[in-house]
Amino acid sequence: MKRYFHEELEDVRSNLMLMGEKSVEITNSAMKAMLEGDKVLAEKIIKSDDVINDIETEIDDEVARYINLRAPVARDLRLLFVAVKASHDLERVGDEASSVAKRTIKILTEGPIGPSLGEVPKMGELAVSMLKEALQSFIQEDENIAYSIINRDKEVDSLNRENLSQFVELMKQDPSTVATSTEMVFISKSFERIADHAKNIAEEVYYLLTSQSLKEVIRAEKQSQ
Repeated sequence: MKRYFHEELEDVRSNLMLMGEKSVEITNSAMKAMLEGDKVLAEKIIKSDDVINDIETEIDDEVARYINLRAPVARDLRLLFVAVKASHDLERVGDEASSVAKRTIKILTEGPIGPSLGEVPKMGELAVSMLKEALQSFIQEDENIAYSIINRDKEVDSLNRENLSQFVELMKQDPSTVATSTEMVFISKSFERIADHAKNIAEEVYYLLTSQSLKEVIRAEKQSQ
C-alpha cells in the first residue's frame, strides 16, 4: 500500500489521528449527555473542547515548520494542505459537540429532557459513524471508504429536515414545549453540521489519495448515467 507519510511528517499524522479520536469521543459524550440528561457530563464536554483547539494549533505549527524547512512539493504538499483542512473540520466538530452540551444544559435548567427527541439520536449515531469512517479512510488510505460517506450525508440532511417539521408541529400543538423544542432544533442542526464536517474530511482524503475532486467525480458519474 502506498504510504503518504515519512518520518518527518509523523507528528502531523499522529496529531491528526489524536484530534480525530478526541472529536469522536466528545461527540459521543455530547449525545450521551443529551440522552441521559447528564449535566455534569455536558459541563465536562464544554471544558474539553479546549484540548481539541490546542491540537489544531499544534498541527498548524507543525505544518508551517515543515513547509519552511523542506519546501515540499506535489504529494507532500498535498498532504500538508489536507492535514490543515481536516484539522479545521475536526475543530469545528468539537465546537458543535460543545454547542450540543451547552443546549442540553439549557434544557435541563427548565427540567428533564422530554420524551420527544425526534430523529436526533439517529442523527447523532450516523454523524459519529461518518466521522469514524472518514478517519478510517485517512488511516487506511482507502478512497472507497471516503467515497461511501457522501450518500450517508444525504440521509442526515433528510433527518434534520424531519426534525424541524416534527419540532415545529410539537410547538404548535403544545406551546409549553417551545423552549425545549427550539433547543432541540439547534441540537439537530449541530449533528447535521458534524456530519457535514465528516463529509468534508472524506472529500479531503479522497483528494489526497487520488488527486481528484470527489465532487467532480460524482458530478461526472451523474452526467454519464
